[in-house]
Amino acid sequence: MKKITAIIPTLNEEIHIEEAIKSVGFANEIIVIDSFSSDKTLELAKKHNVKIIKRKFDDFSSQKNFAIDQAQHDWIYILDADERVTPDVEKEVIEAVKNPGNYVGFYVRRSFYLSGKIVKYGGFQRDKVVRLFLKEFCRYNGNPVHETILANGKLGFFKHKIDHYSYRNYNHYIEKLNHYAALRARQLQAQGKTVNLYHILIKPPVRFFVHYIVRLGFLDGFPGFLIAKTHAYGVLTRYIKLWLFNQKIS
Repeated sequence: MKKITAIIPTLNEEIHIEEAIKSVGFANEIIVIDSFSSDKTLELAKKHNVKIIKRKFDDFSSQKNFAIDQAQHDWIYILDADERVTPDVEKEVIEAVKNPGNYVGFYVRRSFYLSGKIVKYGGFQRDKVVRLFLKEFCRYNGNPVHETILANGKLGFFKHKIDHYSYRNYNHYIEKLNHYAALRARQLQAQGKTVNLYHILIKPPVRFFVHYIVRLGFLDGFPGFLIAKTHAYGVLTRYIKLWLFNQKIS
């Protein structure tokens, strides 16, 4: 059987790391690439048969590409620490590696959880990521926030979903969106972008409308409202930070 390297990027993931490692136990090699965690992430990871690489974080794409270059095997499975490979997806991974057909990688959909409860709408019903791929044909692009795979070949789809425990609670949700807003603002600043009233007064309400109405967030009830509201807040925060960065205030 062809062999698989699983890669788990981490930064202060002591809550997730052991379960993440266990969920890719099918892999022949597991690499934890850590951005100098200050909690017990590495202490817990060392309890398992993993290879640990420490690297200063610059952006998500560079971090993952660096780890891919260290992998011993051709097939790569990327796992964020807050994701879990379900038994059904594990079976699909093993079968895909045995018989990939003419595919160089595979998308997997994710079941999204907020505070332990599944969220079905608001755009999450369309959530998909490339997680299994041949390193010869696939690399991450340079987007510092929402990195994507550039594949030189066809990509297939798995039927089943992995579990995604991205946000432990609502405060953690806001914290992550603030982090992404800052990364995106820095990217916009590097591109020479400026802020006007459209970004402050129009874009946030439009984002709320898209998540709550167009993407059916209202079907999730109050959590759907909170998610739409928080994404609108994230857009507003992005442009406030961009304005502050341009003014050299922050």
